[in-house]
Amino acid sequence: MSFVKGLKCRECNRSYPKEPIHVCSYCFGPLEVDYEYDEIKKALTREKIQSRGKNMWRYRELLPIDGMPTVGEQVGFTPLIRANNLAKALGVKELYVKNDSVNFPTFSFKDRVVSTALSKAKEFGFKTVACATTGNLGNAVAAQSVQANLESYIFMPADLEQGKILGTLIYDTNVVKISGNYDGVNRLCAEIASKYGWAFVNINIRPYYGEGSKTYGYEIVEQLGWKAPKHIVVPMAGGSLIMKIGKAIKEFAKLGLINEVGTKLYGAQASGSAPISTAVKNGWDMIKPVRPNTIAQSIAIGNPADGYHAIKAIKECGGWAEDVTDEELVEGIKLLASTEGIFTETAGGVTVAVTKKLLEQGRIPKDESIVISITGNGLKTQEAVLGKVKTPKIIKANLAAFDELLESETKGQSASGGPKVKKAVPV
Repeated sequence: MSFVKGLKCRECNRSYPKEPIHVCSYCFGPLEVDYEYDEIKKALTREKIQSRGKNMWRYRELLPIDGMPTVGEQVGFTPLIRANNLAKALGVKELYVKNDSVNFPTFSFKDRVVSTALSKAKEFGFKTVACATTGNLGNAVAAQSVQANLESYIFMPADLEQGKILGTLIYDTNVVKISGNYDGVNRLCAEIASKYGWAFVNINIRPYYGEGSKTYGYEIVEQLGWKAPKHIVVPMAGGSLIMKIGKAIKEFAKLGLINEVGTKLYGAQASGSAPISTAVKNGWDMIKPVRPNTIAQSIAIGNPADGYHAIKAIKECGGWAEDVTDEELVEGIKLLASTEGIFTETAGGVTVAVTKKLLEQGRIPKDESIVISITGNGLKTQEAVLGKVKTPKIIKANLAAFDELLESETKGQSASGGPKVKKAVPV
């Protein structure tokens, strides 16, 4: 059973039927899915959710498909980790990492939105799906379109990281590389969608696609024992994820699944592509587009489609936004890896580094619950840390060579004032 009434404009509230459209014809505002919340409240309980499989579709009444999911049935319900080691390093009491770097099947939160979008595209009868991507979305569309027996076209900036390019090509999809940044790719895709009538997940299917991000927020709340955290730090590219996490918490409160706690949302960007955080810090209601210049390519969008609404969501909850340099984001990647054993991509490095900065600024209290959003896997962006980690030692394959190495390193640490290492004793 579907609980979707149709679409409505975020700006003027005009209603539209369930169709593959994304812009209001009256005010040109973005469209979003409109639900029958009173009916959902009767149908959805904590017990019903917990009786279902551990995937994002356990919340299906709050997702925009008419039947059961047909694509990505195993996506979601990724770990929420109590990050005690990172908490100690940052000097905070209660810290969690929501880890979508292990999401199925392509190791990013984009698997959620693509599962929703392609399930809806199939309901609409599309045979060809496509997207404009900064990397992770292309991986997810390519992989899940194969599962769904759909033809796919992936349009991307020509200079993306090799891991993300190969991670799309491996699925034997149609990849088109375009000179310039993502904003140019997105403009071209809007024209292609209009001419060829394909299902572009982040253009004409965008209202349905974006709803998949809510499951990230639902899972955080359920995994915390049906309690929303006080603070959530979220990476921002187009701006959709942060507002959808906020929407998810509000929906759970509206349905009586949790008590409203006043969660604050904090947006994280790289300084080389920070139109949303710049607007928040300057008190602007609108963004000023920028030309991206950062190694954090997965969130390098200079003219974010949901920038205005991301700013609004941050302001309404009393949150904030901040940005960090490429050097700081690399340190964020290394800090998360060395404390919690999680290798995140550059967007995750941004989120960790921004969390550290916000704590230092006193904007996030150190004695309240904090969730850091990790949305992608570091194996896709290894270039970011090349030459910035330890160099492995090379020795001959004999015990004497290792004894000599251990002895020299022990002496080196003592001379530099580092921790003294006990010499290993054979047993």
